[in-house]
Amino acid sequence: MKELSGITEERAASNWHRSVTAYTDRRVLRVLALGFASGLPLLLTYSTLSAWLATAGVRRATIGAFALVGTPYALKFLWSPLFDRLPPPLPLGRRRGWGITIQILLIAAILGLGMCDPRHNLTPMIALSLLVAFLSASQDIVIDAWRVEILEQELQGPGAGMIQTGYRLAMLVSGAGSLVIAARAGWFAAYATMAVLLGVGLLVFLFGPEPKVAAESVHTKAAGWESVRQALATAVIGPFADFMRRPLWMVILIFIVGYKLGEALAGVMATPLYISLGFSLNEIAAVSKLVGFFATVAGALIGGMVTVRFGFRRSLILCGVLQSAGNLFFVLQAVGGHRLGYLALCVIAENATGAMAGTALVSYLSSLCSPAFTATQYALLSSLASVGRTLVASSGGVLAEKLGWVPFFLLTTVAAVPALVLLIWIGPHDDHRNEKLELDRAVERTHNTSGDTNPP
Repeated sequence: MKELSGITEERAASNWHRSVTAYTDRRVLRVLALGFASGLPLLLTYSTLSAWLATAGVRRATIGAFALVGTPYALKFLWSPLFDRLPPPLPLGRRRGWGITIQILLIAAILGLGMCDPRHNLTPMIALSLLVAFLSASQDIVIDAWRVEILEQELQGPGAGMIQTGYRLAMLVSGAGSLVIAARAGWFAAYATMAVLLGVGLLVFLFGPEPKVAAESVHTKAAGWESVRQALATAVIGPFADFMRRPLWMVILIFIVGYKLGEALAGVMATPLYISLGFSLNEIAAVSKLVGFFATVAGALIGGMVTVRFGFRRSLILCGVLQSAGNLFFVLQAVGGHRLGYLALCVIAENATGAMAGTALVSYLSSLCSPAFTATQYALLSSLASVGRTLVASSGGVLAEKLGWVPFFLLTTVAAVPALVLLIWIGPHDDHRNEKLELDRAVERTHNTSGDTNPP
């Protein structure tokens, strides 16, 4: 028995070691750089831009209207089929060609935005901000597709953790970092620095590998209107038809919408709870921004390790349960009142468990995508998850008013239970499909240049 126990412990330690070393794979490290490039432009058209406009004396109503330039992020699924079907302007492969093209244009657009003066060039700033948001959303489509296609199933978890870590680091740089640079050297210097840093992603696409195009996604050889009809049918209908061939596909969509509903409901009312308990804005900012940042990064990386160790389904269940349990700390905060120690615990629990569940969900969404329609299907699935959370979270204030803080946060704790039950039902039906998709991707990767990757 002692020998058997020793073997079991040795295997468990080996599995955890494999989970950690997965982050040293060259492809996974490239995902970190692409995640940084993905997150860098977001705040340049949001809070950083708002700070710039406010310091220039622009009216608050106008500053608020600038928030609309972020609309392309919510609608990116509409043009995502183009990146699956159309050949890129640069003949460097489907993903690398589009990635490099978009990033060159994005760098130019950020530089152009930085050269504007809000007091004299407000209309051009609106146009350039919208262009930056559109190109940034397009970049996200290509980066997600590259990540899904270049990593095999067991690396999707670390890839998801790295993409979120890079994204958070970029938001810190483009948020606080931009403000520091602007205070010392001006706003053009701040935006120009961000444009230069975007070159990190450009280097990955220039020197990284190109995922091979799946055979079923090769362009049609028909001519004339028939060619146009076939291309539209494949680009628009193909991703949906392919996904609907999956067993229990409708149940999967319901699960995606419901998995993070409890976290979304709790998150939208977290700050109102803190304020109602007497915390100052400085206290909330210091704890939630600083402590929350490190907790989120740690949670994202741990989530990737858990996914490697336990697989998609079990990691989704484990992280989902932890995410729900994390909401109980809001109950502790509501009962305990104005205590900074409770606030720190609450922020750590919310951000760490939410990031773990987010990594598990991103990994799962990645595994659902077929090689022929990666960009389109991932954009659709991720948009569905975001829209679902947004719509339901909007009712959080009404529920909190009617129920009170403690019953409300207890409700958020059990809100994800139906989704977890659906996941248990989906599991056995989905395993065979995942194995087939991984085999398809493995066949494609055998054609990549040798020596590019490290074994995880």
